[in-house]
Amino acid sequence: MNTKTLCYISIFASLICVLSIISIPTPFGVPFTLQTFAISFCGFILGKKYSTFTVFIYLILGAIGLPVFAGLSGGIGKFFSLSGGFLYGFLFLSFFSGFNKIFLSLIGLFICHLLGVLQYSLLTHTNILSGFLIVSIPYLLKDIISIFLAYIVANKLKIIKIFKLN
Repeated sequence: MNTKTLCYISIFASLICVLSIISIPTPFGVPFTLQTFAISFCGFILGKKYSTFTVFIYLILGAIGLPVFAGLSGGIGKFFSLSGGFLYGFLFLSFFSGFNKIFLSLIGLFICHLLGVLQYSLLTHTNILSGFLIVSIPYLLKDIISIFLAYIVANKLKIIKIFKLN
């Protein structure tokens, strides 16, 4: 890893932190955020290896207590909260977005939502369908649009050579 790559990783970890903090709370414990945009954008720019590492750094920052998760929260307890499954799922979203293909990013989003729904359902003692209707369906359209926008922006920036790792 060279200095330029480390700088990109730092920049994108910071971007994920900032866009995660901007959130709209919901009564279900899973807020609306711009995390999906930030994480898929990171994948589209950095590729699967470096974007997954960047998201891992973001998760470590939150785990040690820095307020980088939605609503200026942090701490290891967030991984065991109603929205914790989505945090793990971000690793898959970033990895699959790193192939720079919309279809694969949507697979990453599916895995992210699946993990989020499973954890929510386990913690609230609801069935998977109820969990899906409560914490996935209301977010899917926003998340899909976020992925498409991230893809468009990332590829426009690559064309004008703002980001280039090689």
